Amino acid sequence: MEKIFDQLIDSFIENKVGIAENFLSTDLSKHLINNLKSLFNDKMMLSAGTGNDTVVVHDKMYRSDKIYWLDREHNNIHENSFFNLMDTFISHLNRTCYTGITGYEFHYTLYEKGAFYKKHVDQFRNNEVRQYSMIMYLNEDWIEEDGGELCIHHLNHLQNISPVSGKSVFFKSSELEHEVLMTNKSRMSITGWLKIN
Repeated sequence: MEKIFDQLIDSFIENKVGIAENFLSTDLSKHLINNLKSLFNDKMMLSAGTGNDTVVVHDKMYRSDKIYWLDREHNNIHENSFFNLMDTFISHLNRTCYTGITGYEFHYTLYEKGAFYKKHVDQFRNNEVRQYSMIMYLNEDWIEEDGGELCIHHLNHLQNISPVSGKSVFFKSSELEHEVLMTNKSRMSITGWLKIN
């Protein structure tokens, strides 16, 4: 895994956006996809808002995805396998880059057909604990016509990233504006943030 971790870190250093294929194994991806679909079918996923615990706004003209927070207390073997992977990655990140990450938070994300998330930055104005944003995609057989790209707004160009299963994206939460373009079919991921206390 360290080779994949280094690929993610090195591409981040080079381009401000780290990208690594196969960050999630095929087997783990399939289990997480099944978890997400089951949660959606059981109506456990809720409309996402913007803001934090202090101020939360729900505006479907700005953001129209559904989310469900992951938690070790769920005692789900596959979610815990994901958390174990993240613990290993953070240990490697702290050891090699001295980032001082002390925690994280992640949720399942589902964009139904026609959903999107307009341009935004991930770090809250009134709270700077989120240091790095990470997205792990769960979309098998994704093609260009399906849409739903992550569009990163660099200073002088746009970077569109397809949400292909197993791929991970990594960037500073405070620096890069980004958006999720309208998707033409259901689009799934695990999205979250590496944090400092």
